Amino acid sequence: MTYELWLVYLAAAVGLSLTPGPNGLLSLTHGACYGFRPTVSTVLGGALGFFLLIAISLAGFGTLLAASERAFLVAKWIGAAYLVYLGIRVWRSTPPDFGAATSLTRTNDLGTYKMFQQGFLVAVSNPKGLLFFAAFLPQFMVTGSPFLLQLAVFGGTFVLVEVVYELLLAGFAQRIAPWLARSGRWFNRITGGAFVGIGAALASASK
Repeated sequence: MTYELWLVYLAAAVGLSLTPGPNGLLSLTHGACYGFRPTVSTVLGGALGFFLLIAISLAGFGTLLAASERAFLVAKWIGAAYLVYLGIRVWRSTPPDFGAATSLTRTNDLGTYKMFQQGFLVAVSNPKGLLFFAAFLPQFMVTGSPFLLQLAVFGGTFVLVEVVYELLLAGFAQRIAPWLARSGRWFNRITGGAFVGIGAALASASK
């Protein structure tokens, strides 16, 4: 890949990351609930998930989903069910106590592994992401270039952009925590409802 083509890919990756999605919303939610530092685990989980999606797309599995209606339906319903489940959990969870003196060091009732796991599962549970990468990446692929080299360039670039974006969201959520102190329950309901809505939209989506 030439440097000029990589710059075009970088710009496209930034645009894709800035598009509202479930991983950004999850980073915002965890950043508001648990603070910036614990949310790094969530972001890294999502980064691994996106890297895996890119690897699978480069390997051709995205083409299989595009061609097989049954495979797409199975992946779609699994992803939608997980997002709805996550939304219900957020909706029903205890509102963050941002008004307390220790608001930004609230006890983490998930743990580092669970936060990493949620970030990873949200990233890989959306077959539309796999289809997007399968359609998006070939425009930049160089015929004859080694698979691992292209994975390093495509995956590394996108993951770096996504990590920076989600960390900014987590930091932003922590900064507005005092404002959220007056509306903790509504914050849970809005973000939980958003996850359920994304899951419902995924369930009704076509290829």
